[in-house]
Amino acid sequence: MSECLELPRPARLMSTAAVNAAESFGLPVAGYALAASLAGRDAGLWAMLGVIWITAVIRKLATGSVPSLVMISLVVLTVQTVAAIATGNLLIFLVHFPIANLGLCIVFAWTARRESPIAARLAAEVIGLRCPPVHEPQMNRFFRHVTVLWAGVFGLLAVSLGVLLAIIPVVTYVPVWAATTVVVIAAGIGASVLWLRWMLRRHGLGLRFAAAAAK
Repeated sequence: MSECLELPRPARLMSTAAVNAAESFGLPVAGYALAASLAGRDAGLWAMLGVIWITAVIRKLATGSVPSLVMISLVVLTVQTVAAIATGNLLIFLVHFPIANLGLCIVFAWTARRESPIAARLAAEVIGLRCPPVHEPQMNRFFRHVTVLWAGVFGLLAVSLGVLLAIIPVVTYVPVWAATTVVVIAAGIGASVLWLRWMLRRHGLGLRFAAAAAK
């Protein structure tokens, strides 16, 4: 059993991932949709920003820390909201898509060589992945490399979305942005999973479901 990485049992895994997704994306989007329907786009943007900041503060007070996914959303949404409201220009508003990805690229690259790379924190927080202490050095190297991979993913998105914004009509940019983002992110996830499988085989590690860690 000590030669296995551990994930929470499926029900717990799904609930943990769902809570993280709701805190980071679902609640802010719901806040935007509700406020925008009542008072317009700017009100929606402020509501979205308010929801993510309130979530971060509550998490900090309740647990002493802010989940990495919430922190990423907070930084991205703050930049996007300020840029959108300050300019009021549709083209400038759309620029925040490549800018946000550039910011994520910088964040991932900055943490890649630190003691706790952001990919490792996300794996622990979002899906509850646990590693036996004896294998932490190998896993830490893996997560540093995967963090670099995701810095490259977000860098590619930043460049490609910037180029697309310059060459295609503004009215078609949002659907093209959505499709490009889905394809590139899916490719990054696929590469990360395959890399993890290769690493596990190389070090003779397994993967099993286990009870959630006691807090």
